[in-house]
Amino acid sequence: MESHDILRFQTPSYRTPSFSYQPPDKSGSKQPLLDKVDAEISKSFPKMRSLLVVRHGQLIYEKYYNGHESGSLNDLRSATKSFTSILTGIAASQSQLPGLDEPLLSILGRYATRKTDPALHEVLTLRRLLTMTTGMAWQTGKKLGEPMIRRFHQSRQWTSFALSLPVDPEMIGRFQYRSIDTHLLSVILSECTGQDAYSYAREHLFEPLGIGHSAWDSSPEGHSMGHVGLYLTSRDMAKFGVCCLQGGNWQGHQIISSTWLDQALQTQVEGYPAFGDYGFGWWTGKMNGESFSCAHGHGGQQIYLFPALEAVIVFTADTKVRRWKNPRPLLQQFILSAFR
Repeated sequence: MESHDILRFQTPSYRTPSFSYQPPDKSGSKQPLLDKVDAEISKSFPKMRSLLVVRHGQLIYEKYYNGHESGSLNDLRSATKSFTSILTGIAASQSQLPGLDEPLLSILGRYATRKTDPALHEVLTLRRLLTMTTGMAWQTGKKLGEPMIRRFHQSRQWTSFALSLPVDPEMIGRFQYRSIDTHLLSVILSECTGQDAYSYAREHLFEPLGIGHSAWDSSPEGHSMGHVGLYLTSRDMAKFGVCCLQGGNWQGHQIISSTWLDQALQTQVEGYPAFGDYGFGWWTGKMNGESFSCAHGHGGQQIYLFPALEAVIVFTADTKVRRWKNPRPLLQQFILSAFR
């Protein structure tokens, strides 16, 4: 993708986001095990940038690496998808979007092409886009690589590119990791609300959460990228996770519909064994016997929610890598044990 094709809308940098702190032992957590995570990161995860652990709504452990700090922005990569899902839920709860199973192609009519498959009239719905079950022809590798994404990004008309893909009848209703599905959610949000996703997020999600420093890349058409492109500090990623874990409530204010979160954070469709099942833009599953939801991005950008433990764990790392180590084993070996 050529650099001149991307516009990055960004707020001015500002002071470190505040977050209420409590020592690990006060939250019923074992600091020695968390210290082992820190030591393991320093030894074996050279690309790591941050680790944050939150319990009962309070930050109990926070470490930064490789010159990263609490006020630094992280490139969330595909963890952006979970935010797009939540923004869709906010707009839906305000009756700004059609119902989950209503056809959407008419909303995107001006982007349709001669190649647009008539089947999209039936399969293009919010539910299918959120669960990546549209059936649009796509390629996905074992590690979520998407060989066609480069062609998509090189196009100057992303929405028309997506709508020109044929529908594979055998894939309708089946999960396939497909970034264009989530980008189309961003386009639909813009068409229905009159705001790009970043502007909508700043008004309806970021400002209520006290998130003041952020950025989001846009497509050549001016839509916020629905699938990647969001930048936030580690503390603000954690803050978002806590809000989702608390049923959408933040400091006494209902920011996200609890009904939407009940659907988004629960399994909606069978996913991939190596990553989990899929909700609405969130990976779901069990780890060490504990149910979790996860926002996941290339390089190790992750927000884990463990409802029964009232825990949120954030990892961030360098995204400019081809091969990277998933920090998930750190959860399995140390962090979850620290909560027992």
